[in-house]
Amino acid sequence: MSADGVTDLWRAYRADRTRDQRDRLILHYSPLVKYVAGRVGVGLPQNVEQSDLVSYGIFGLIDAIEKFDPDRGFKFETYAISRIKGAILDELRSIDWVPRSVRAKGRAVERAFSKLESSLHRSPTEAELATELGYTEAQLQQVLGQLSLTGIAALDEMLGDRSDAATLGDTIPDQAEGPGALAELREMRTHLAEAIERMPEREKIVLTLYYFENFTLAQIGQVLKVTESRVSQIHTKAVLQLRSRMQAANRERA
Repeated sequence: MSADGVTDLWRAYRADRTRDQRDRLILHYSPLVKYVAGRVGVGLPQNVEQSDLVSYGIFGLIDAIEKFDPDRGFKFETYAISRIKGAILDELRSIDWVPRSVRAKGRAVERAFSKLESSLHRSPTEAELATELGYTEAQLQQVLGQLSLTGIAALDEMLGDRSDAATLGDTIPDQAEGPGALAELREMRTHLAEAIERMPEREKIVLTLYYFENFTLAQIGQVLKVTESRVSQIHTKAVLQLRSRMQAANRERA
């Protein structure tokens, strides 16, 4: 479908909101779901089927189409990707496929980050983090590897421990939000930008290339001259550290 055709379809859907118009939009944007499912699926266990991730993501695409307002100035693709990722991650969380022991390790790493950053006033080194957790550095790398393989340490995961905590996808406003909610989202984005800026350079590079430049882990490894598994560990450590900072910011605002 041409760009003009898509624009006309959106205009018609906004005016009439028929099932046929919605289905045509779903068909046009369905490649986004496969793209997002492929990225979310990296490192997930083999028992998590790619087709299941796509099925979960379709619900996010439908939600995005129904809520999207072109007049707000956001590209639909940007808005939809966040909703698709959110739908997939919500479903993965709901079936609770990650072992409790792995979740416990993830929470322990986040707490260690928070404690060390509070006392050191900087990002802890891996050696300091390992010591705080009672690990050797090799054991820490093994734990980070376990966390990365579960897929629970993703930038789109929950920023808090509560069931109603925000995700990064929620920082994109939708049409139903009032001035108060939009102000909160702006504040969240500000805190997020500040937290990322304080990250060590290597972690910032990994987050930027993976989430904003759409590099694969292998491509990032070539840039940093490390293995793909090491990039995965760096990514996991960066996201857990970012989560701990955002949670600390949330507690300060409470």
